Amino acid sequence: MKNMNVKEMTTLGILSALAMILSLLAFFPLVPAVPWLTYDPKDIVIVIGGFIYGPFAAFLMSSICAVLEIVFKGGTIIDVMMNIISTCAFACVASTIYKKNRSKKGAIIGLVSGIVVMTVCMTIWNYIITPIYYNMPREAVVSMWLPGIVLFNILKASLNAGITLLLYKSVVTILRKTHLVEGQGQHAKSSGLIIIGLFITISIICVVLAIQGLI
Repeated sequence: MKNMNVKEMTTLGILSALAMILSLLAFFPLVPAVPWLTYDPKDIVIVIGGFIYGPFAAFLMSSICAVLEIVFKGGTIIDVMMNIISTCAFACVASTIYKKNRSKKGAIIGLVSGIVVMTVCMTIWNYIITPIYYNMPREAVVSMWLPGIVLFNILKASLNAGITLLLYKSVVTILRKTHLVEGQGQHAKSSGLIIIGLFITISIICVVLAIQGLI
């Protein structure tokens, strides 16, 4: 990644602050089988930052937010590590692919790849860390893989992907109007992505509500 100028650093600072605010204000469990795994929407902002500036920017934002979450929400170094792994597995993978192919296809492939990589990574890391962190047998973690851990990460990453598709163009437009992001460069056309994003978001919300027994 090229050296960031003051404008880029300012934009990443604003996006990181927004991601942190969302993390503090909106967090809730998705799957009853693993109530300690909670969803928050900060990854949406981080992957948008990655789409604009590349995967290293997504990594920086992930690291900043993970450390700040410890300051404001409490936790341990393990929480920092798991947060960084989770967010980077999604946002860095998606933004790496989108950086190479700034099109509707590139955005979709990037986000789908992010969903897969994040789900695999967090399944493995929960197998390693959860027994230590919660003092439970490893067999208990394995028994929660499909009904809990895997399902949670698929739903979380898919919801983030859908909302990213819905909001990306609007966020970039706002940043351009405030002159925080340059207008040059090709980006994916938004109309098709918005429709896909809306479909994914509504579908995941319905699945979550069904799992929670609300519909």
